[in-house]
Amino acid sequence: MTVLAIDQGTSATKALVVTDEGAVLAEAESPVTAGPTPDGGIEQDPGQLLSSVLDAGRRAVAAAGARIDAIGFANQGETVLAWDRATGTPLGPAISWQDRRATSVCAELDARAGALNALSGLPLDPYFAAPKMAWLRRRIGRRGVVTTTDSWLLHQIAGAYVTDVTTASRTMLLDLDHRVWSGEACDAFGLDLDALPQIVGCDEIIGETAAFGATTVISGLCVDQQAALVGQRCLDVADAKCTYGTGAFLLANTGTDAVRSTGGLASSVAWAVAGSFAYCLDGQVYTAGEALAWLRRWGLLSGAEDLDRIAGSVPDAGTVNVVPALCGLGAPWWRPDALALIDGIGLGTEPAHVVRATIEGIAAQVALLVRAVEGDLGRALRVLKVDGGLTRSALLVQTQADLLQVPVEVAPSAHATAFGVAALASVGAGRAAGLHDAVRVATPVAIHEPRISRAHADQRLARFGDAVTRLIGPDRATPGTHPS
Repeated sequence: MTVLAIDQGTSATKALVVTDEGAVLAEAESPVTAGPTPDGGIEQDPGQLLSSVLDAGRRAVAAAGARIDAIGFANQGETVLAWDRATGTPLGPAISWQDRRATSVCAELDARAGALNALSGLPLDPYFAAPKMAWLRRRIGRRGVVTTTDSWLLHQIAGAYVTDVTTASRTMLLDLDHRVWSGEACDAFGLDLDALPQIVGCDEIIGETAAFGATTVISGLCVDQQAALVGQRCLDVADAKCTYGTGAFLLANTGTDAVRSTGGLASSVAWAVAGSFAYCLDGQVYTAGEALAWLRRWGLLSGAEDLDRIAGSVPDAGTVNVVPALCGLGAPWWRPDALALIDGIGLGTEPAHVVRATIEGIAAQVALLVRAVEGDLGRALRVLKVDGGLTRSALLVQTQADLLQVPVEVAPSAHATAFGVAALASVGAGRAAGLHDAVRVATPVAIHEPRISRAHADQRLARFGDAVTRLIGPDRATPGTHPS
């Protein structure tokens, strides 16, 4: 069986043609952009998103030269748009998951934050879809529908009006325990429950499309990070992965328990497949690759390929601290108003110190997320599996292992999301009985063991925590709390 796996991301849409044995017959990538707005938002062009899906998918299929038996589709998760269901026409730009303009909506609902968190598993934050949907609804009135981008793209490609359960669990509108839309949450955000798309499993056939050539079923759907969790074969409780791309996204499998975090993490559906389901805890570093892009714009880094050479030219970050909060701080602080911090610069500071401190800032945030996961699960992680473009940096991965104090395994491919959604599509098309059958075991290309002591790691994490406190203030630095 051959699957076209499409990963529609923030900066590009990637398409892979994958066989049952896990061989990649062809791949293609089509770039997309996310641009800032005068009022501080971050938006994307829906037409560009659709064109990128069609372009990447068609080129991958053409290059593979093989019959495609099924299609899997992964999406950004929290990016939303308004559109006309009758015509399919967008009513404006897509509001990116990075957009923070819905902070005002969250502030109005602060008194209900605890109840919404208990219901949906998600902290009240403009990162998630529902606040952005409510903000957008106020801008456009009652016209059209407001959904996550997957629903619009699937409608354009296959005529369906659906979203999968993992994407629905990223909205704040899902009753997490029962995996259905919540009338209570919809009322809180002023959204119409009846206008929301149908929730489907991750392995359901939702229709057919001839958009990529011969008519083919779409049988696998998932939000991108959960798809990567599947692709990394994190199928058992306490298995965890982190994907380093535009941001860095940590997910840990919690099995059939929808754990409510006490450490400021989000709880979501990991997958619903073959009549079974699993949940996960997750946390986010909003700017990882985006932080390195910022360094390039400022001339501190010429390109990603120079990251290790430049950062490795100094033995450590010296006195420099970087909190790369260019789009606010996510878990465990949930401070959408936070801005990036660079401090500790002296006469002896070189650009390389700032680059290295940025790497350490990304790794420190992930390490603190892992500690929160371990607190919620009541057990330590044995290993962290990592994927994504930034894992080409051996220095970043080694820094991660040092601060985590556990081995870090680097996936042999940067395309864990595509492999995960291909496995889901394989189950949906009846080729595999379940995920353990569909997901291939992949040997890591590198395993990084910690090279520093736990005491040294604790010291470095405490120093980063102090920098966060200087950034957002001592009264607001407690993880999991929200400003009034």
